[in-house]
Amino acid sequence: MSSVPTKHLRQRALEGLNNSQMRAATRKVVDRLDNGKREASKQLEQWEEWRVQGAKIRQHVIENLDYYLNQLIENVKKSGGHVHLASKGQDAAGIIRDICLQHNAKLVVKSKSMVTEEIRLNKALEEAGIVVQETDLAEYIIALAGEPPSHIIVPSMHKNRYQIAELFSKVAGYQLETDTPTLTAFARKVLRNKYLEAQVGITGCNFAIAESGSITTVTNEGNARMCTTFPKVHIAVMGMERVLPTFEDFEVLLALLPRSATGQKITSYVSVFNGPRKKGEIDGAEEFHLVIVDNNRSKILADPQFRDALRCTRCGACFNVCPVYRQIGGHAYGSVYGGPIGSVITPLLEEDYNFWGELPFASTLCGACTMTCPVKIPLHDLLIKLRNKKVTKGFTSGAEKTVFKIWRRFYQGSGTYRFAMKSAYYLQKPLVRKGYIKFGPPPLSAWTNSRYFPAIAKKSFKEEWNKNH
Repeated sequence: MSSVPTKHLRQRALEGLNNSQMRAATRKVVDRLDNGKREASKQLEQWEEWRVQGAKIRQHVIENLDYYLNQLIENVKKSGGHVHLASKGQDAAGIIRDICLQHNAKLVVKSKSMVTEEIRLNKALEEAGIVVQETDLAEYIIALAGEPPSHIIVPSMHKNRYQIAELFSKVAGYQLETDTPTLTAFARKVLRNKYLEAQVGITGCNFAIAESGSITTVTNEGNARMCTTFPKVHIAVMGMERVLPTFEDFEVLLALLPRSATGQKITSYVSVFNGPRKKGEIDGAEEFHLVIVDNNRSKILADPQFRDALRCTRCGACFNVCPVYRQIGGHAYGSVYGGPIGSVITPLLEEDYNFWGELPFASTLCGACTMTCPVKIPLHDLLIKLRNKKVTKGFTSGAEKTVFKIWRRFYQGSGTYRFAMKSAYYLQKPLVRKGYIKFGPPPLSAWTNSRYFPAIAKKSFKEEWNKNH
């Protein structure tokens, strides 16, 4: 489970809005990723048909998840692997910790994995006296900074090279230059020996293939392969929904995922693991464990309103088009999963809906997230349903309820509606500058502190229409 922040969304968002460096870095990266996605999708003919097929595959899996999980488990065991089922995040972290302790592990190397962030694995291992070394470059950076990821695909996107040089210099013991070749060379020098020293390697799992019991990782740095090649023990951690029936299905998702995530036709490394090293093989771990995490996914699966969210491929494309994410950054969400998909799944994964139920309101409901999702998750519809869930559960303030009762009273009749709009036009005048409301008292200031609000027109659209037709 995520660590509950001490500050609520409004405070976290305000901190993000006031962080000009983070906002500039975020906009730069998401623009590059989204533009890359657009170009890459154009190069794949019939992109929308690919999206439809990807959605069908993922939906079929969700509707038959018990069958494919059983098939996966059976085939992993046939390959000589061990399978562990974890109901809660802390159960999964405990299972992994115990495996490490059984092998007297002092050092663990990890590749990037959002589900291990979700279950707070690093903390559990460190509390057991085990050193955890993140080997993904971006994860290494934020680990040194003591920060969570700010994006699913580019977790350190909020950092610039000067900040990274400062972090690396503390490790080096001397001041490093800020150019990219120097920084990457330093990280390579530090990390390479860790693979040779570690007793256990831990990876995530982009998709598991049920028909063969295979685990796949899709990366650009090759560190996942290193984590599974040198240590004697390989532990793969996957959310229970990350399974596909066949390699043919994987081919479809592999066409969609890299294009949506980074604008690539295919990532640098697509790796497939089939249990521990077999007799006669020259590489691979001697022992393989697959940890399948539920952590309230079964509750999402059981709810027809929200099970579509389990189709997610964790590509991060919805982050890159979200106007809210662009302004406040990933840390403002307070959860491992930010952006539109995080605003959907975090309240569903977490136990405290009263607290996390605020996330679906961090959206303009513009629908851009739905339009870009490679597996056609209706994200904006799910956000509306979650907002409704928060209201019906009674997790709204008395003041908010009163305001909306007044709003409903004025807007349910045409006469009161026209009166309200005419009144608003005249009442707004002290606040309008060049056609926009640029400042105002609370609660209006919550909007105008970060953006302008279009002024209400003197004549309504209906009045203009009647006048000209």
